[in-house]
Amino acid sequence: MSITRSIEAKLAAAFSPERLEVVNESGLHAGHQPSFDGEGETHMRVRIVSAAFEGMGRVARHRAINDLLKEELDAGLHALAVEAAAPGEPVRW
Repeated sequence: MSITRSIEAKLAAAFSPERLEVVNESGLHAGHQPSFDGEGETHMRVRIVSAAFEGMGRVARHRAINDLLKEELDAGLHALAVEAAAPGEPVRW
């Protein structure tokens, strides 16, 4: 299973989101280091709206997602951008 699909499955199971988007942004980072060509799944963005985040601050939401995706981070996911919101909160996407 790809990292993208693994992330989607874990987030869906844990947070029952109203909206979920997992974007592979690895290609945007090609050339940032001499040996990195932008291939693979090393830089991801998670956009998620879930009632599970109601009453949680931004840092707590990020920690919950990072804790859930620890296996992917330990296996080589280099960067994870998180845009998490509760229903009714404004989002930029």
